[in-house]
Amino acid sequence: MKKIFLLLLCAPTLSLVISCGGSKTDQPTSTIPGMREVILKINGNPLSIMVPDSTKGKLEMIEQSWGATEIKVGKDFQISISEGEGDIALTKSDIAGNDVNKFKRYVKDEPTLLFWESQITDSEYHFYMINKIGTVSYIIEDVKVEQYDEKGIQAMIDAAKTLKATSVVKPNS
Repeated sequence: MKKIFLLLLCAPTLSLVISCGGSKTDQPTSTIPGMREVILKINGNPLSIMVPDSTKGKLEMIEQSWGATEIKVGKDFQISISEGEGDIALTKSDIAGNDVNKFKRYVKDEPTLLFWESQITDSEYHFYMINKIGTVSYIIEDVKVEQYDEKGIQAMIDAAKTLKATSVVKPNS
């Protein structure tokens, strides 16, 4: 009798646990203070990324004719995302060969990330990152219009690391 009772009690509990599951891509991104999730498409691939919330500025998403999507929140957060394999060695060569914006040092020099300091008149910081999601690679870098400080670039890198594939494309709010 006890075994039948336990069996009857376990069946609904098990079905409840199974029905509460779901695919990871359908789950909302965990909340990061001061950040919000943005859904976008690059070459038809639905993606999501965490960017600063509206307290940091107005969100602008601009699709460029060359295939990149620029995401801007105020003047301190401006990134460009494009599909492509990327080339760290070529980027290092370009950085070293820039006669106007003189290279000073690498803050981070990793196989898929360059974070460097350069100088025209004052020090400024930039980054170039390759993020592979499944079989597709994306190049994420700062939009080289503004001068960014080290803390600002680190915030952009932290956001770039949250780029992931999503199965649902929601309109931006």
